[in-house]
Amino acid sequence: MRAESLAPTRSVSAPGEKRGYWPRLLPLLAGLACLTRAPSFVRPLWNPDEGYLAVQARMLAHGGELYETVVDRKPPLVPWLYEGMFAVAGSESLAPVRVLAVLAHLLTAVLLASHARRRWGDRAGRTAGLLYLPASVGLNPEDAQAAGFEVFILPCTAAAMWCADRRHWGAAGVAVACAFLTKQTGAAVLLPVMWLCIRAGGGSRGGLLRLGAGAVLPVLGAALVTDPAGFLFWTVTGSGAYASFTGSELHVLGRALANTAILAVGCAGLIPPVVRVLRIARTGAADLWLWYAASAGAVLAGFHFFGHYYLQLLPPLVLLATAALHILPPERLIAAVLTSACCCTLFLAWGLLAPRTELAHAQRLADATARRTDPGDRVLIWGMHPETYWLADRAPASRYLTAGLLTNYSGGRNGPQVGEKHAVAGAWPVFRAELAAHPPALIIDDSRGKSYAPERLPSLRRLLSAGYEEVGEVDGAVLYARVD
Repeated sequence: MRAESLAPTRSVSAPGEKRGYWPRLLPLLAGLACLTRAPSFVRPLWNPDEGYLAVQARMLAHGGELYETVVDRKPPLVPWLYEGMFAVAGSESLAPVRVLAVLAHLLTAVLLASHARRRWGDRAGRTAGLLYLPASVGLNPEDAQAAGFEVFILPCTAAAMWCADRRHWGAAGVAVACAFLTKQTGAAVLLPVMWLCIRAGGGSRGGLLRLGAGAVLPVLGAALVTDPAGFLFWTVTGSGAYASFTGSELHVLGRALANTAILAVGCAGLIPPVVRVLRIARTGAADLWLWYAASAGAVLAGFHFFGHYYLQLLPPLVLLATAALHILPPERLIAAVLTSACCCTLFLAWGLLAPRTELAHAQRLADATARRTDPGDRVLIWGMHPETYWLADRAPASRYLTAGLLTNYSGGRNGPQVGEKHAVAGAWPVFRAELAAHPPALIIDDSRGKSYAPERLPSLRRLLSAGYEEVGEVDGAVLYARVD
């Protein structure tokens, strides 16, 4: 067994191989990207994040203002992306956005391949690209196949490290900014980028200034384009209670263990080489370990442990596995590729055959909403599935698209930190004013016995008793029509 360092070798390829390298590898990566994302096109929605983004995009297209009449605890880049695709291709389908997700994964694979090739040679480049795409589906399909925030973080973080490895500090900063503007946890990549800057001698004033300017100016621009105070509140200061898990410790721990186990299966081809190398060689890849550690911190942030959070771990893990396979015997590489292919096949089958219980419920609820309202009516869906608005093609009666923002309920947490007093600061006065100005034609209580049910919320209970009557039920969701 070779006890070599994993430090970059900056291998130089033969001229003929250089000319033919990317023309041979790119079509292979593109085909693999399309194959691994095929299940994403078999259903209209995969999870509530996609539904939230679709509803936001429609509201923005009809004159809504981000962080004012359209709100979420996220930066603006992905809502703008959805809005742009809807403007080009219409808002009836998410297929165009799913195509962008395929391209995002392909770009990530290409950047990782280029990064690995520069450090360890041509074979390592192919290894990184071909290992990343099968691993990218190694989660619950609702997490891996959705066109959500983390999917669009990945090429930004990979680009940040690619630029930093080449000492393009300004461009690296811009990539960090794009990662943050996709989702706040994307900023974690700034830590290894800064480490590379300092280690490479870019820690001088010029290098750090270029990195800082590249990271800060796009964020300031986004804040000014939207609303600076609203941007700061919704992306940074207004989410303190969201991170609390008091009373739901076992629920949170169970989800963390389950999603970690699923990811371990999806990365079964990557983890053994990394573990083996830890025993026999010096790492020589401190920047990659720092990237992995920062990404792990991003997964931990907020203590929610949703499966799609784990996607941020994949790029550094793939490069660490590639570095390990670079010094291990060739048969280890063959075993890693075959194992990854088998695991990928398993997860693709899961994606194609997975039950669609919640989606079917949302579709039935949307059908009932469309039947009982006119196209111009506003409706209020009191639940955690905003996709119903999009499926029914009805405008929300409030800027708060889920009960979570008004009760702090999220992801099954049902502890003492749920209720009106735990809502986003100032949300209930705004909510009451919205419903008074434009009373919804239909209110749907989709709480189904959870801790944010109307009977536990005095304001909502008074609203229903004063002006609405029960007119039906769909799968446990209760429909209330306005009394004229």
